Amino acid sequence: MSIQGTKTKALYQQATSTIPFGVSSNFRYWGPDDTMVMTKAQGPHMWDADGKQYIDYRLGFGPVILGHAHPEVNRRVTEAIQEGTIFAWMTPLEIDICERIARMTGMDMVRLTNTGTEATMHSLRIARAHTNREKFIKYEGAYHGMCDYYLYSTASSRANALGSRRSPIPQQNSSGIPKGISQYVYTLPFNDEERLEELIEQSWHDVAALIIEPTMGNMAGIAPQPGYLEKVRELTAKYGIVLIFDEVKTGFRLANGGAQEVFGIRADMATYAKSLGNGYPIAAIAGSRDVMMTLEPGAVSHGGTYVGNVVGTAAAQAVLEILETQPILKEIAQRGKQLMDGIDEILTEADIPHCMTGLPAMFGYILGIEEPPADFRAYARGDAAMYEKIAMQLIHRGVMPDADGREPWFMCHAHDDKIISQTLEVFKEAVYAARN
Repeated sequence: MSIQGTKTKALYQQATSTIPFGVSSNFRYWGPDDTMVMTKAQGPHMWDADGKQYIDYRLGFGPVILGHAHPEVNRRVTEAIQEGTIFAWMTPLEIDICERIARMTGMDMVRLTNTGTEATMHSLRIARAHTNREKFIKYEGAYHGMCDYYLYSTASSRANALGSRRSPIPQQNSSGIPKGISQYVYTLPFNDEERLEELIEQSWHDVAALIIEPTMGNMAGIAPQPGYLEKVRELTAKYGIVLIFDEVKTGFRLANGGAQEVFGIRADMATYAKSLGNGYPIAAIAGSRDVMMTLEPGAVSHGGTYVGNVVGTAAAQAVLEILETQPILKEIAQRGKQLMDGIDEILTEADIPHCMTGLPAMFGYILGIEEPPADFRAYARGDAAMYEKIAMQLIHRGVMPDADGREPWFMCHAHDDKIISQTLEVFKEAVYAARN
């Protein structure tokens, strides 16, 4: 049964006449009967074109950390743009938020970009310029944006096409990528210290960077096993490889200092986006002074017309002030734990094998396996079809997670105790409806 109402369906069909497949991002395409058109969002809720209300756990793929249309963030943006939005020069807002990002993350220096993809793309260029090496390491199942270099062995890959663990094959995830790019990427299974050490010891002289999501944001939030990030840091430091933490999802969500604070690991560079602007487009690259000063004007390229625009920087200033002065992320974690525990209990009572994954602000659950998987290959053995059945039952009942279990449930501060209770009531109905 379609989740589109009459008006939503009509708008979607209208979109298909001028927009390829009716969407501006392929991640928004759920097929002709289930691709949605939303018209409003406020706090923890959003509404489709037919006026149906949903409790939102997608949150725009994670950016909304305070709640949709947060009044203080919107007020700051509205006031700031009255004086202009872009000047081809620096603004005080840029200076302020770069100082805030450095202070909150413990990094030395910061450059702004507009999107997570731009941040990860530029971070790789900086690492290459800094090391005078060209190749890099990424992990199977990890997604680092729409840059050609990163579209290998993502969570969209087929696990049975990745080759052996001893000799992984980078799997290209899109047509249109030049074949030669594959020679620059090494892929590894997550949490496998032996494979990591082998690869680095054999190939370090070619490797500019290792990029890693500290928790796997497109793999149900799978966490690093104890000691793994420490081993990554040890080996990259030993062999002069730039360690990049992709904190596009985890930054300003797991803690004010991001995953680096949670796990006690300091990367050479980290990329931020999503929660930084609570839905407004802004991103950043932060890093050590030594690495970031590689960005010498005229020698290493970094720029963008809209970098540091007033809309994004005003939003980020408001978000970071709120996070620094209020226990926002602590409260999100507490409520996320309530929701995780409730989901775990319901699935256990329904006698559905499962495991919970991730951290409370950004968590997942995997059906069909009872031990949290260490990597993408193990994750792929889960029951994705049953997950989708439960998700679609939830959506019909007004609770909106992603129907794809690879995408975590995202929490925001507007998900209060009442919303958590409502969600769990609906979740129980959805589980038994899907099971039966």
